[in-house]
Amino acid sequence: MRWLRIVLFVALLVFCATPWASPPIALALGLALALTIGNPFAKQASKPTKILLQASVVGLGFGMNLQKVVEAGRTGILFTFVTIAGTLLLGYLLGRAMRIDHTTAHLISSGTAICGGSAIAAVGPVLDAKDEEMSVALGTVFILNSIALFAFPPIGHQLHLTQTQFGVWAAIAIHDTSSVVGAAAKYGADALQIATTIKLTRALWIVPLTLATAFAFKRKKAKVAIPWFILFFLIASVVRTYAAGPWDTIVHLARIGLTITLFLIGAALSRKSIAAVGVRPLVLGVLLWMVISAASLLAVMRTL
Repeated sequence: MRWLRIVLFVALLVFCATPWASPPIALALGLALALTIGNPFAKQASKPTKILLQASVVGLGFGMNLQKVVEAGRTGILFTFVTIAGTLLLGYLLGRAMRIDHTTAHLISSGTAICGGSAIAAVGPVLDAKDEEMSVALGTVFILNSIALFAFPPIGHQLHLTQTQFGVWAAIAIHDTSSVVGAAAKYGADALQIATTIKLTRALWIVPLTLATAFAFKRKKAKVAIPWFILFFLIASVVRTYAAGPWDTIVHLARIGLTITLFLIGAALSRKSIAAVGVRPLVLGVLLWMVISAASLLAVMRTL
């Protein structure tokens, strides 16, 4: 019955705001709800989830010193450029070899290269992508995000990665900002700062990627979606560096917001979206993810 689903949804949502919940637990609870009795607010939650994620990321900016933000951004800029270019090229070649629709292959490559759903949402309208193509790309990226959130912290501990190494690796190898922040928060405070900064720096590449896509696909009137929340993150960091305030409280609330966001993201999944992924696009996404994860891990371990 719908009322039972609503009660359970609200109860889990409240639990995710407590100290007992963590990002991986919240995601797992959302997935369990979606794949069992279903999310009673699946259609209404999409926009609030996006807003809450962006607000949480901005809130985390109040916990970061500006000098550390600049240093982390400088550390990851070379990795960012090389991995974005390499992922897009590899995705194009694999897509052709596997005979995957060019639009779908480019959407998956873009999501893997930069920041998952945000990049796909920005590039999709430029390509005039169909709903089915968007669903396949988003489904592929979402499934791999879920796996990364659970798998990366144990791998990092097993390999004895430092906070810096894990932060850089997570920012490069995990698709969506939410999963990057969730995995890094699980690993440690320093890893969280570094991963968030590098991931947001990486997200800025959405703009040139969208323009390049419009040029490559000859879309002259393409609309470029600019991730403005990144600017607010930097402003929050400046305020935190040079002014006193209740920053610890804001950061605490931001982490709760992130945990709730991951629950909502997990609850948005459905059996239909999983089925829409198909085999070949999912294989493409997995191959790209494995290559970028392994290559960036080796680079991080050797250079940092």
